[in-house]
Amino acid sequence: MLTVKDLHKSYQAGKVTYEVLKGVSLQVEKGEFVAVMGPSGSGKTTLLNCISCYIPADSGTITLEDMELAYLGEDALAKVRNEQLGFVFQDFLLLDGLTVGENILLPAIIGGKITSQTEKRAEQLCDVFGIGHIRDKYPAEISGGEKQRTAVARALINHPLLILADEPTGNLDSKSSRAVIRSFEQAKDTLGATIFMVTHDSFAASFCDRVIILRDGVVWKTLERGRADRTVFQDRLLDAIREMGKE
Repeated sequence: MLTVKDLHKSYQAGKVTYEVLKGVSLQVEKGEFVAVMGPSGSGKTTLLNCISCYIPADSGTITLEDMELAYLGEDALAKVRNEQLGFVFQDFLLLDGLTVGENILLPAIIGGKITSQTEKRAEQLCDVFGIGHIRDKYPAEISGGEKQRTAVARALINHPLLILADEPTGNLDSKSSRAVIRSFEQAKDTLGATIFMVTHDSFAASFCDRVIILRDGVVWKTLERGRADRTVFQDRLLDAIREMGKE
């Protein structure tokens, strides 16, 4: 599904070069829910921005199915971002002048693909994420958790190959965070979604199939949940973070 190989990215500040990604390689399989964790400055957000091609990598490859994203032109990239990638951001990025239902349909509207099937898809997503009762409300009238579930539904409207989520629970309380993470689980289990999430939150990460831990621009460790209970997996994540701190 997604393959990142030997990815490097540096930033220049005056005469100083800061190397942020130092040869990151990883793979996300179809239907997986994968998280990336790491301390501030480890390269998490830079990695996400390189995968979406919002910033160019210095070297390495990013392959989504059979598409090498770095070689695509701007028009082709814009089409991939709208049709093949779904985005969920920390700040929701809903349009205040549109209802919940209209916000969900926005990527299809932009792509000129509003059909009866698309509208049925929006209804299905509202049902899956428990937001059907607020479909005609505006963002100012709903809670943070409902806004983020709307954003998840919007990310799924075009049947994307991959959802990229950047700190999706960062602005939410514990109850809303749980509801949003449950919505990702539902997207995976009910709709077959593939999700790649950057997070600092071990609670959110504990719901994932696999957690990749970055440190100083490289993959330091990868933990697989397997059949472990969520709380047991969270304890393993916290142990790994403490171990990283000691090193």
